[in-house]
Amino acid sequence: MHNDIPQLRQILKSAKTIAVVGLSAQWNRPSYFAAKYMQEHGYKIIPVNPRYAGQGQFPAEDILGQKCYASLLDIPEPVDMVDVFRKTEDVLPIAQEAFQIGAACFWQQLGVENSEASELFLKHGRLSVTNRCVKIEHARIFGGLNWVGVNTGIISAKRPID
Repeated sequence: MHNDIPQLRQILKSAKTIAVVGLSAQWNRPSYFAAKYMQEHGYKIIPVNPRYAGQGQFPAEDILGQKCYASLLDIPEPVDMVDVFRKTEDVLPIAQEAFQIGAACFWQQLGVENSEASELFLKHGRLSVTNRCVKIEHARIFGGLNWVGVNTGIISAKRPID
């Protein structure tokens, strides 16, 4: 796994386009909050959720101003990272699609740890993160959480540079 601080910093510095699987159009859902934060910090967010991709129960043309896709395989551009907001048992097919589209990193959100999905990426030299929130890790590593009194586990007299 790539859950250590130096590796997380490298992942977050190198990824520019993040496909968020399970991204909700509801502003009060954790997936929306995390994706909005990352978008506000310069990342391109690509929503992936069949529920909102024009064919589900709640069709929406976009989420966070970006077109929503039903599947990772429908995305017409390169993706650096796939961030997953789904149950652990639903993750392996998503990892297989993420691998197929060439994503460099497969990120499983808090509470999500599918070892088969991680192994698919790791055995081919790609990156895998489990049981971590991309928003929390970004704020922890690049500054923000320490301002509100959270122990980030990072000891430094200098503020990290993006």
